[in-house]
Amino acid sequence: MTHDGRRRAILAIDTATTRVVIATGSPDGRADGVSTWPAGYRHGETLLPSIGRFLGEQNIRRSRLAGIVVGTGPGAFTGLRVGIATAKGLAHGLGVPLVGVSTGEALLAAAGVDDAVLLLPAGPSDRLAVRAGSPAVPVPAGSEPDIESHETLVALDLEDRAPPDAIERGEHARDGLGQALIRLGAAKLAAIAAAGDAQGDRPASELETLVPDYVTLPRGVRAASEVVEWSRDHR
Repeated sequence: MTHDGRRRAILAIDTATTRVVIATGSPDGRADGVSTWPAGYRHGETLLPSIGRFLGEQNIRRSRLAGIVVGTGPGAFTGLRVGIATAKGLAHGLGVPLVGVSTGEALLAAAGVDDAVLLLPAGPSDRLAVRAGSPAVPVPAGSEPDIESHETLVALDLEDRAPPDAIERGEHARDGLGQALIRLGAAKLAAIAAAGDAQGDRPASELETLVPDYVTLPRGVRAASEVVEWSRDHR
């Protein structure tokens, strides 16, 4: 589906998995365009030009973006760092709100199964179990995830490290990741817009406070929690 270029839209970006996902949708949460490709090792070079081409294909001018949604992980250091930095740069430059959505929560929402447990890689051997509304739980190498009888395993990017049916469900979830990010992100954007309207202020944004959820950090790198200061001049 192609946008009317005059309509407002939101953009979603996710670089937490081995495939980059970008999507567009309406401010009420309906996705109308999704693009995905293997992440490889050139996020920093390819992401922004790819977003520009995708917006052109969708007939969306950047000036018509009403907000940006970015997946916050859990994910690998390099991919998340580039994706979130790109989303922040776009939001800052365009002067539009930015919100983060947990990639894990979005994948669980997209899985389409009740009581899903998402299993993600956390390094070459370890894994991470994610449940909706709960902190992720490490699954050390050589151990099995703690799954209850009523729960369904969904595995992503774990070829030969998870059951085939769980991997199939994981690919199905990733197919729906763009739509889930648009839906969940639109709800967050609407909530901060409503809060701003009620207070008579400009809508808030997570531009300064949003941080990635890394599954692992490179050796010697500490997790950051400080607020990032940004200029208010959007010219």
